[in-house]
Amino acid sequence: MAAATAAAFAKAMPNTHRVYEVKRADLPVSCPLPDMMVWNSHPKVYLPIEATGKAKCPYCGADYVLVD
Repeated sequence: MAAATAAAFAKAMPNTHRVYEVKRADLPVSCPLPDMMVWNSHPKVYLPIEATGKAKCPYCGADYVLVD
């Protein structure tokens, strides 16, 4: 149980940044990102970033930018 708790705290806090840079290797992009804790965030939503190179999360308003 302690190892699981430590692993949870090792994950990033969700919704702490307003802009996230992602790479094509990270596609498909979802908010919150896979390395974020999701228990205290909003439901996972996939963002259509491929067409324009940017997307905004409809839940938290975070902006995602494709950098490569």
